[in-house]
Amino acid sequence: MSGAPPKISVLIADDQPLVRRGLALILAPDPAFEVVAEAEDGEQAVALAHRFRPDVVVMDIRMPVLDGVQATEQLAATLPGCRVLALSTFDMDEYVVGALRAGAYGFLPKDISPEELVAAIHIVHAGEATVAPRLLTRLISTYVRAPRRPQPAPLALGDLTPREVEVWRLIATGLDNAEIARALDITVSTVKNYITSIFDKLSVRDRAQAVIAAYETGLVETGDK
Repeated sequence: MSGAPPKISVLIADDQPLVRRGLALILAPDPAFEVVAEAEDGEQAVALAHRFRPDVVVMDIRMPVLDGVQATEQLAATLPGCRVLALSTFDMDEYVVGALRAGAYGFLPKDISPEELVAAIHIVHAGEATVAPRLLTRLISTYVRAPRRPQPAPLALGDLTPREVEVWRLIATGLDNAEIARALDITVSTVKNYITSIFDKLSVRDRAQAVIAAYETGLVETGDK
């Protein structure tokens, strides 16, 4: 009788066969993973995800028929337990922001190391965002700002306490939980409690979406530190 934990089932979606094979070969030797299917476009990815119910979908953003953003949106709506890790050729690609908005748990550039891919899948499987806060902040500050800045959301800001707004601003400027705790002279567990409340009030799922919301509402501006 083995006490080994169940394997993390993975679906790989990419329109380039060589990339699909390469990703599968990276994961194959690791006993923690099982690659259950490969898809060559977003539509096929959605269909195969419904068939195999993978834990994680490694999703290319730019694919034919249905792109990775649309496929992610469909999976987030219909298979919330299936977590999407988006891949992009460029780590500043505007489609990545679209994927985060659509419900992806994070993104990685395609030039990552095998070790980084493995670690990211584990993180996504655990329900955490894979994007480092500062990298995420740089991405969002580039693409979320628009010529017509939306009005600061009175509803969102009004529902938060002053301390929650302060914690939200620090999240958006790239600080992790320990750094926020030091900045505000509170415990990490208190920070986590604030973050749970903030996410609930903003109706966001994770840090990635909270950072997007902070830029969209004008809570932080590009270049804020």
